[in-house]
Amino acid sequence: MKEDNQIRDRAARTEGWLSIVVNILLAGLKYWAGVVSFSLALVADAWHTLSDSLTSVIVLISARISSKPADHEHPYGHGRAELIATMLIGVLLAIVSAEFIREAVVKFHHREAANYGSVAIIVTVLSVIIKEALAQISLRLGKKHNLSTLIADGYHHRSDALSSVVVLAGIIAGGKFWWMDVVLSCLVAILIGHTAYKIFIDSADRLLGKCADDNLRSEVLQVCAEIAMANEIELHPHHFHVHQYGEHKELTFHVMMPKEWQISFGHDILLQIEELLRSRLQLEATIHVDPE
Repeated sequence: MKEDNQIRDRAARTEGWLSIVVNILLAGLKYWAGVVSFSLALVADAWHTLSDSLTSVIVLISARISSKPADHEHPYGHGRAELIATMLIGVLLAIVSAEFIREAVVKFHHREAANYGSVAIIVTVLSVIIKEALAQISLRLGKKHNLSTLIADGYHHRSDALSSVVVLAGIIAGGKFWWMDVVLSCLVAILIGHTAYKIFIDSADRLLGKCADDNLRSEVLQVCAEIAMANEIELHPHHFHVHQYGEHKELTFHVMMPKEWQISFGHDILLQIEELLRSRLQLEATIHVDPE
């Protein structure tokens, strides 16, 4: 388990530092192109890219914290630091989205138009390619190592790539409509806001706690059935609750036992279930007994 945590920590660090370096360079390039072409959409897109660097810093910090082993004050480990960090990413994205809309309203009020040129097109195309490449790297590493922060960071990269696609489309049609840059800024804000909502809701849902899904319930029932068959008894497991702390999972559920059974015999049965769940499903189980 310690080795697995080290591998996950290394993956998070690699993705984090790669994102920080690439995003800072790309944000500077997009900001320069936005200033040269008087485009709020490009400048906003640059800040979106720079915000990716902030989320990558959060990824690095959360990876260090969540990889710490359990201690006296945190008996379940520090895995939920990853979820808290993921929620912070969602909040940052929401702030960026609101700021884009505010600036677009101001620009519309002053009837300001952008002056797009070849520089804006080249920089935007580069942004789409680079950000989608970063998204692929983050999502693959996140799914491989089950790291929600990397997955969230991957969707953040992809939202930046999509916003650049929208900006590129607007640049092509921007010469005909003075308000095109304002519209593009709002569309970028909507894309970012939608991503922020998905990331925040998913993290909050997991942090609050969820019922055991059908697959996990089926696997636990199978383990209980095997123990029951081996001991020629019936257990009727029910009332499943799962508490997840990063990679560490705690499961609580109930079983039924005849009230005339000796405590030592019932304890042995439960111990067999707990050991099998630990070895097969990497779950720490606490089992409550209901008398038949």
